Amino acid sequence: MTNRYIDLVNQTFDFPQEGFEVKGGYLYFHDLPLKTLIDTYGTPFKLSYLPKITAQIEKARNWFKTAMAANDYQGEYHYCYCTKSSHFRYVMDEVLKNKVHIETSSAMDIDLVDRLFEQGKINKTTIIINNGFKPILYTKKISALINAGFKNVMPVLDNVEELEQYEQFTNGSTCKIGIRVATEEEPNFEFYTSRLGIPRAKVLDFYQEKIANSPKFQLKMLHFFVDKGIKDNMYYWNEFKKVLKLYCQLKKVCPSLKAINIGGGLPIKNSLGFEYDYPYMINEIVSQIKTACQEEQIEEPDIFTEFGKFTVGESGAVIFSVLGQKLQNDAELWYMIDNSIMNTLPDTWGIQERFLLLPINRWNNEYRRVNIGGLTCDNSDYYNAEAHINQLYLPKYNNNDPEPQYIGFFHTGAYQEALCGYGGIQHCLIPMPKHVLVDKDANGNLKHWLNFKEQKLENVLDLLGY
Repeated sequence: MTNRYIDLVNQTFDFPQEGFEVKGGYLYFHDLPLKTLIDTYGTPFKLSYLPKITAQIEKARNWFKTAMAANDYQGEYHYCYCTKSSHFRYVMDEVLKNKVHIETSSAMDIDLVDRLFEQGKINKTTIIINNGFKPILYTKKISALINAGFKNVMPVLDNVEELEQYEQFTNGSTCKIGIRVATEEEPNFEFYTSRLGIPRAKVLDFYQEKIANSPKFQLKMLHFFVDKGIKDNMYYWNEFKKVLKLYCQLKKVCPSLKAINIGGGLPIKNSLGFEYDYPYMINEIVSQIKTACQEEQIEEPDIFTEFGKFTVGESGAVIFSVLGQKLQNDAELWYMIDNSIMNTLPDTWGIQERFLLLPINRWNNEYRRVNIGGLTCDNSDYYNAEAHINQLYLPKYNNNDPEPQYIGFFHTGAYQEALCGYGGIQHCLIPMPKHVLVDKDANGNLKHWLNFKEQKLENVLDLLGY
């Protein structure tokens, strides 16, 4: 038989591959037997595999270390984690044990910084980059950190008026700042220029008029961000070269400028056919910075990155049971799952994000084309080929089989809980699924525990005022 699901995968992709293999007909995720978790906790549940976070940080550091050595690059590399990707304590604990720095996006993030400091997980030398358009509350909290002696807090100016707030709220200590450059958006986007940052043509004049002669402010960083992330295409490299040119111009008149921040993240695997040459891309970034600085006879800057999705995305998964199947016509077969796709994976319908979807069991069964339907009555609560590019195939099963069909969406660790709400009111009042954490003990053995029980309907009704 050559029409089994496992044959389809083996014929289409290189498999097994990092993080995924099949043993005894069941899928393993990072050597974790998912069927064991299903038997222990039941479905649906969200899964966080914490060791993957550390593995991603180590990968990026090694890629930059290799690229800098190959290019005889004299600057340093700093890995920052953007907290908006996932604020959870277990994530922050895993991230910070790797001695990385952090990037904030809102005033509420500063309260998180305070808690981390109180718990001894960061100190006053930790680099804290502050991004985003900043209301007064945000700039006041940033200023409070600076006044309290946090030496490496670095607000990145989103507009020229923001500087006046630090002038007002910080005391006599020197204030390190960065400038975010507003990049041009991709040609197919709705706007020509990003709403965030200062237009490139205004940056030099702004520095000369407001910062150059200031006794308080030191410009330390130029921030570059492309919304679609680091991609090997003409648009990305054109924008990158424009910012490099601006950095060189600024450096010649601003001796304190020491760093370039490459915002926008590296992509993560969203299918078994995912291809991305991480070492090449990072080497190219380092090489282009090196070349630009040599041509302008200036020293190479330190390189900062703010990897959020890359840090935590591949650590996450959501596991469902198929409750039943419905053949609606000759071509459209639906696998109906035991929760809502819109609730648990809002990126799938909000921005048509793709996640890696695989069956947990029945890899030796024949396969067929299917659509995945969620529990809500909403027309958009589905995942299928038309909306998500690739045709969707899963193993065949019978409704009267003793074991349900289990499926998993993988690499879901970034943004999903923040977008859909954690423990709050979900669409159609469907309770948020339980959450399981997986880590390794001191001997390298896997351990798992329930981090969050399935939401109770009584709590939902309380929130609604009943």
